Amino acid sequence: MAFLVWMTFFDQDNFIGQYHLSRTLNDLRSKKEYYLQEIAKNEKKIKLLETDSAYLEKFAREKYYMKKDNEEVFVIIPGEE
Repeated sequence: MAFLVWMTFFDQDNFIGQYHLSRTLNDLRSKKEYYLQEIAKNEKKIKLLETDSAYLEKFAREKYYMKKDNEEVFVIIPGEE
């Protein structure tokens, strides 16, 4: 009985601490998967930007509001109703 009490509360590698470390490890693994997926998506977008000029033009127009010399750009911000 004393051994269980010691391992639960007082030991450096107690059961409660191991449980928290296990939960933290699982959270970090799931975040790693998310970031690996985001990296893959961004690499795909970069490859498209480097190879496809039409996609590059669309990206520049949408993200940076770039335009051709004979065009005007209007930015419409939706209001609350």
